[in-house]
Amino acid sequence: MKRKNILLGTLLTACAVLACSCGNSSTPASGTQASQSSTTTAALTSAPTEAQTTTTTPETEATTTTTTADEKPVFTGEYETIEMDFSRDGKKIAGKLFMPCGTGKFPAVILGHGFGSNMSSCEWYAKAFAKEGIAAYIFDFIGGGNNIKSDGEMVEMSVLTEARDMSVVFDGIAELDGIDRKKMFVMGESQGGFVASYVAATRPDEILGLIALYPAYSIQADTRNRTPDINNIPETMNVMGKTLGRIYNYDAMSFDMYELMPNFTNKVLIIHGTADTLVPVSFSERAVSTFPDAELVTLEGAGHGFGGNDLRQAATLSVDFVKSLI
Repeated sequence: MKRKNILLGTLLTACAVLACSCGNSSTPASGTQASQSSTTTAALTSAPTEAQTTTTTPETEATTTTTTADEKPVFTGEYETIEMDFSRDGKKIAGKLFMPCGTGKFPAVILGHGFGSNMSSCEWYAKAFAKEGIAAYIFDFIGGGNNIKSDGEMVEMSVLTEARDMSVVFDGIAELDGIDRKKMFVMGESQGGFVASYVAATRPDEILGLIALYPAYSIQADTRNRTPDINNIPETMNVMGKTLGRIYNYDAMSFDMYELMPNFTNKVLIIHGTADTLVPVSFSERAVSTFPDAELVTLEGAGHGFGGNDLRQAATLSVDFVKSLI
């Protein structure tokens, strides 16, 4: 177990890149809908308050290069943004792939957003990964929020339905020609961090590493406080201003996340703010003692949800974590 406390970290280093066309093949698996939308070379210089988009049109078509399993991909410094949807039980999972340009097979991170949110909250991290030659896929959970592009309503959502969404996405991205399926990571913020932890713990042999940002490991304790009797859960309930269905509490009460954590023996990075009042850092302190190989980095004074310098620190730490394992 390792623990770091960061007061004020350094900014993401802006790197200069050469203009070039994307030459990496990211052919979607059968049943996947995808459309190429842009190629980006802009450096990350400040934390956005809203999603930012830079669009230029690639001038050449993608080419396919065969590499051995252990050969490092060649990254040009550019990345493509590709809208790519998946499907679970006949319902659309909408998302975007930030795909490095170059040749070979690239590592990939699957990112899950928090409760009631949407994929835009993960976009800053995805761009940070892509700028370093790491593919990143962000998506809206089915019924995961009120402003999502995926299908579904929040009354049909639970941590286990979201885990199934992430597993579908994981499998789909792993099958792309330009992705190294042996170097796949899962990551999530808040409830998305809980879900990513569940997926890692239930698929430990397929996931190289886990990153959890202010993970909502408090979900199950909160749920039991709301409805102590699993056999007496109302059909709907209001939680943090959102109307949820019975399935939300039932699924959360059906297992213990801390009992699953020892199943994942690969490296784990947890980043949590010391001033988080929604999910106290004590839940992550327990988690870092439960995972076999985990590190907890605390951001002094940060709350639930990172912005500004806290966001930049978390992105830098996450990118460095992935790079250390690939």
